Amino acid sequence: MNKKATNYQPKSILITGGAGFVGSNVLKYFVEKYENYNIVCLDKLDYCSNLKFIQPLFEKENFKFVKGNINSQDLVLHLLQSEAIDTIIHFAAQSHVDNSFGNSLNFTKNNIMGTHVLLECAKICKLKRFIYVSTDEVYGQILPNEPQLTEKSRLEPTNPYSATKTAAEFLVKAYNYSFNLPIIITRGCNVYGPNQYPEKVIPKFFCLLESNKPCTIHGNGKNTRNYIYVEDVARAFDIITHKGKIGEIYNIGSDFELSTIELAKSLIKKLGKEDNEKELISFVEDRLFNDLSYRMKSTKLKLLGWDTTIDWDEGLDLTIQWYKKNKNNWGDLKNALIAHPRNKLKENKFSIVNNSSNN
Repeated sequence: MNKKATNYQPKSILITGGAGFVGSNVLKYFVEKYENYNIVCLDKLDYCSNLKFIQPLFEKENFKFVKGNINSQDLVLHLLQSEAIDTIIHFAAQSHVDNSFGNSLNFTKNNIMGTHVLLECAKICKLKRFIYVSTDEVYGQILPNEPQLTEKSRLEPTNPYSATKTAAEFLVKAYNYSFNLPIIITRGCNVYGPNQYPEKVIPKFFCLLESNKPCTIHGNGKNTRNYIYVEDVARAFDIITHKGKIGEIYNIGSDFELSTIELAKSLIKKLGKEDNEKELISFVEDRLFNDLSYRMKSTKLKLLGWDTTIDWDEGLDLTIQWYKKNKNNWGDLKNALIAHPRNKLKENKFSIVNNSSNN
């Protein structure tokens, strides 16, 4: 890919999926830190998104929210042109592996086609940066005796979700090769913290334990993941946006690795329920395929000046505190808290909402 060093200063940023988990945290970080940037959020408000996460930003003069689908080329082109967008940070995606086993065509539509629409519009409008948010799952699993993954490791996705993210990555790379579109790709490990929909393991286990229900652990619970607190991820995107090299790929990961069974026991202890630990752990049927581990090196990103600042215990405490106050944000979570959720995805029309000072 075409690569060159940069010290980039955007003026107008479109953040897709900005009402979701990671997107909302990054959006808040950027809007509050960079008051001189025009920042637009595009989100179709699917089941795992929530306007409550970004409601305080509606008072900011440098922020606009647009409800709409990234698959709408007319809408995306209109936004890029009317808002003079020079940078896209593309978070919007269907991301839950269990859902991808049951709704895989929706993952193709949203993750591949949606990314392609954005790329085509970015090419037409000659954007200066297109930052594509991928995942460590594109690498596929590694075994305990295998070395850590680097950005040059082979991609071996093992489920429909990671396959669609991989396919979208290749589209992003192709637009760099064929059209010289200035792209950057990120691959992140498991993120946790405020605003995460409780189909994901940490908020799911918290909600179950708060109701004195057992954590439903897939398989034998020995599969491990690396965890990183969402605030550290927001700082990573700040650095990548401003200092990242065009055409480069950056792993965003931590060295903290934990098995699912260890995660459940950590939450049980944090919530003061260790006397009932045996009753609060339930082993269920495994996923159709469950990667053993993804251990990534983030050396390239660290060379730009980034590192994690919030350790597991502190981050987990902050996460628990937030969910104790906000666990009802999504209403009925019955379907999300089952062992293998299969949420039906919905489509929405678009509308534009912004404060009066932006009219």
